[in-house]
Amino acid sequence: MISLVIADDEKNIREGLRDLFPWEELGIAVTCTAANGQEALSYVEKYGADLVLADIRMPVMTGLEATRAIRQLSHPDHGLPIVAMTADAFSEDVQKCLDAGMNAHVAKPIDVREVLR
Repeated sequence: MISLVIADDEKNIREGLRDLFPWEELGIAVTCTAANGQEALSYVEKYGADLVLADIRMPVMTGLEATRAIRQLSHPDHGLPIVAMTADAFSEDVQKCLDAGMNAHVAKPIDVREVLR
């Protein structure tokens, strides 16, 4: 199973993403739901992950900051796929995510087919 970390400060979004998508049918296990980038970073540092979906605007540590920190890790997780999920969908917003080290950008509301691409 692919290990998925979902990071979003909105509880209903975290729970909706965790519960409403058929992750298990896709071979994906949601192993962590984080309320901010620091929680996601701490989980990845301790347990690792195969994929991270991260909002870019969160308190404590943004998704962009968490991505930069993950990319600095010394273990293999520094190269894991990180996908931005945000309502900010202008080309400069997408570029900001890519510049921070994210691999892709999906606009909210999230379409699981877009994430899988």
